[in-house]
Amino acid sequence: MKQSKLSPLLDDLLRLPHETEWVEFKEARNQYDFNKLGRYFSSLANEVNLKNRPCGWLVFGVVDKDHTVCGSHFRENPADLNSLKQEVAAQTMGGITFIEIYVVNHPAGRVVMFQVPPAPKGMPVAWKGHWYGRDGESIGPLNLQELEIIRAQNTSEDWSAVICAQATLDDLDPQAIAMARANFEAKNKDRSFTADIKSWSLGTFLDRAKITRDGKITRAALLLLGRSEAVHHIQPAVAQITWQLKAEEDAYEHFGPPFLLTTSEVYLRIRNTMQKIDLQHQLVPLEMRKYEKGVILEALHNAIAHQDYCLQSRIVVTETTDQLYFVSAGGFFEGKLADYILGDRTPQRYRNRFLADAMVNVNMIDTMGYGIRRMFDEQRKRFYPLPDIDVSVADSVTVKIYGKVIDPHYTAVLMAHKELPLETVILLDKIQKRQTIEKAEANYLRRQQLIEGRYPRLFVAAHIAAATDDKAKYIKNRAFDDAHYKKMVIEYLKKYGKASRQDIDELLTDKLSDVLSEPQKSNKVRNLLYAMSKRDRTIRNSGPGRSSQWELVLDDKTQD
Repeated sequence: MKQSKLSPLLDDLLRLPHETEWVEFKEARNQYDFNKLGRYFSSLANEVNLKNRPCGWLVFGVVDKDHTVCGSHFRENPADLNSLKQEVAAQTMGGITFIEIYVVNHPAGRVVMFQVPPAPKGMPVAWKGHWYGRDGESIGPLNLQELEIIRAQNTSEDWSAVICAQATLDDLDPQAIAMARANFEAKNKDRSFTADIKSWSLGTFLDRAKITRDGKITRAALLLLGRSEAVHHIQPAVAQITWQLKAEEDAYEHFGPPFLLTTSEVYLRIRNTMQKIDLQHQLVPLEMRKYEKGVILEALHNAIAHQDYCLQSRIVVTETTDQLYFVSAGGFFEGKLADYILGDRTPQRYRNRFLADAMVNVNMIDTMGYGIRRMFDEQRKRFYPLPDIDVSVADSVTVKIYGKVIDPHYTAVLMAHKELPLETVILLDKIQKRQTIEKAEANYLRRQQLIEGRYPRLFVAAHIAAATDDKAKYIKNRAFDDAHYKKMVIEYLKKYGKASRQDIDELLTDKLSDVLSEPQKSNKVRNLLYAMSKRDRTIRNSGPGRSSQWELVLDDKTQD
């Protein structure tokens, strides 16, 4: 945009009686905080979408109170200013950034005008994982109502069902087609048309499997069956799975369509070795692979089915020494996560309904919503920690699969009580991961004799393993009552007369429960000394500052 057109535009903005949801003025006389700039970008983009405007403006070099030009020296080097677009794109899901950045040489000083795009339909713009919005001139979290308004904008549009006009059957991979036909036949082995499947033409099969529409190639068809070189038909969407190893060595590899085949290649990259798990109450070690193949493929196929391809992000599978992370773009689409874990919910809507139906027909997923529950059940059958599913980051879902035992007591309880409801196992899993549960839930587990400890510092009960050499660890986890520790302090002072705080720390710290962290142990000792001196009046502190010493208050109680 030329200066001749920018100056009148700036004048129009300056004449506004006050800032609006789509215009923001900042003095920024020299520099401006990058994170603040990003939050304003997010809020303006979302509000421009909601106000149905073509763009918004963030203007530097203007006093926001009276809209007078003061001039700005913000990134006067043109290269530094241009690089800002890339810096912003790196912090927004999908790489969304300014449409353009203009510099206006106003008579009163230099003005920098940032042209902000509206948030894409159905996709609120987040800055570093958080959505922002505006209420008049104030900036804050995007309220839930506005968030849902934006998200609902393209629920009627199915990205995966769109026909790629230039694509043909030649863009599909023959090996993937053969596997799709075999899987479709196996899935429909009891149907009346099973005997006819082999005689169907390619076009008939693809239409009946709901991979193509009226013989035309869909985006779903290219994802599942497309040749790797045919991905240009769905650009700018990214159809790619990246496997990366981050352990004692680093490695990575990218995989594209046809996903019906390449998901198996991703699985083969994962080091799914056999391992022995020593449980001290068992003579024979438990031997199994680090991961259940079905759990890995379930997580990967779900990521493909529910990925928001409009965000132009790849699916990332990260392998560490004993954990797998599956990260896909797009927030949790329908309902609450807990409903799917317990298997109580069937989705009413899908982000990619056409793609999901096609994946069901070639036996990759189950659209009834039981896939998540199946992952939890499989991990539970193996006596392993349950998956962690994180939906807290905007426009992203992370699934974490564990490949090792965290707490042998948890494993022992599951082996001894295979009939435990999944709801109960989920609570025990949270406790072994040191996550907080509700007090009522803790009371329930305590009545079942499944946990020990004082709320909220709980641990899985060790009574099953306590009959073995694991008793020592069990005793270390159990906390004695305060009377026991007080008696230890009194006996020490009777013997030595005085003790510094360091002396008492050395006396008690290694005898406190291992469930407590080091700071918690220090607080425990401090509270104990306070109770003995102020409430019990059995000890007192004497001496100045750091030289102070604890000593007994001699009376009948302490003489006994």
